[in-house]
Amino acid sequence: MESILVMQLAGQQSAMIRLVHWLNPVLEPVVIFVLLLLLAMSAACWGIIYFKWRTIQQAQRQSTEFLETFWSSRRLDTIYQASEKLGKSPIAKVFRAGYLELSKLKKTQTEGESDAMSSIMGGIENVQRALRRASVSELTQLESLVPFLATTGSAAPFIGLFGTVVGIMKAFVEIRPGAATLDAVGPGISHALIATAVGLFAAIPAVMAYNYFVRRIKVLNNEMEAFSSDFLNIVKRHFLK
Repeated sequence: MESILVMQLAGQQSAMIRLVHWLNPVLEPVVIFVLLLLLAMSAACWGIIYFKWRTIQQAQRQSTEFLETFWSSRRLDTIYQASEKLGKSPIAKVFRAGYLELSKLKKTQTEGESDAMSSIMGGIENVQRALRRASVSELTQLESLVPFLATTGSAAPFIGLFGTVVGIMKAFVEIRPGAATLDAVGPGISHALIATAVGLFAAIPAVMAYNYFVRRIKVLNNEMEAFSSDFLNIVKRHFLK
């Protein structure tokens, strides 16, 4: 019984060895492809990091400037004109969406419809929807490209590990009979481990940048929600007084 099991195991090992030798011609191209893929992912991540950092910095700076203008001015039309110069501010864009809807409400009130209160309530709801729709649109733009950083951070180490495994397989396949020494295997394994190092090189900055951008975007989103609430309260106080 034991001899049969030994023969079966030997047959399986022989089949695996033949399979690895058969795959040997494609092992090196696979490792090269993995390295190129990881380098491309790393380059893309650094490009995204620079672009999103610059975009979020501009959004935060211009939003702060807009809020100062909003709370220091008494006329909405003046605020609207100032907001047009702050094209990178998501809060300014939310304000413009609400202001345009508010202009329609003012026009309706001026024309004097029969059911004035119902018209005002409907107009306020339209302003609220416009603010919410603009906030969602701005949040979507702020979050664009950021998921790629998370994907790289989670996938790159495993892609690098795959390249290392393939490289080690190739290193062992190329060992000549009677030459299975550390000097013979070492160079191949060290080259294979480069794939893991490149994977970590791509993943670590991506994860750090992802966490940073998520926090900054959350702050901007909270500011948009707070502004929308304040703006809507101002509208209600004006029309429902």
